Amino acid sequence: MLMDDVKEVLISQEKITERCRELGEEISRDYEGSVPVIIGLLKGSVPFMAELMKNITIDCETEYMAVSSYSGTESMGDVKIVKDLDRSIVSRDVLVVEDIVDTGKTLEKVKELLYSKGAHTVKVVALLDKPSRRITDISAEYVGFTIPDEFVIGFGLDFNQKYRNLPFVGVLKEEIYED
Repeated sequence: MLMDDVKEVLISQEKITERCRELGEEISRDYEGSVPVIIGLLKGSVPFMAELMKNITIDCETEYMAVSSYSGTESMGDVKIVKDLDRSIVSRDVLVVEDIVDTGKTLEKVKELLYSKGAHTVKVVALLDKPSRRITDISAEYVGFTIPDEFVIGFGLDFNQKYRNLPFVGVLKEEIYED
């Protein structure tokens, strides 16, 4: 049972839903007059992006990229593009949807790549921000929740591909990942 591995619920499904409504309103105001390309970073951003998109009230387009930099609980720093964009973003406003900003290395590389592909602007909306682990000078323009340095799972976040389907953000019990 997945719940047996959860130490505590850090952010409830209700709080996530409410925060996505607020973020959607803010993003809609900020991008009024533009048709941004909203790029979800697979796989972790999927639940967040789905909830967020329900609350964006302007025209927008969606795209997805798959990037990898993790092995188990640690960011390896070497960012690998597993799935690139399917369309051009030249002269487009881009909003990257990320599940969590941790070290910042992945996001830094993704932003560099998107600018090199000709994006006009690149902003980031992240469900979670963990500033205590940051090793790059990068931040998200829109943040759902700032969290402490805990290993979190749920609402798209995983440990070895498990727990993404939990409807909340929880803290994983240490004994699960310290084995």
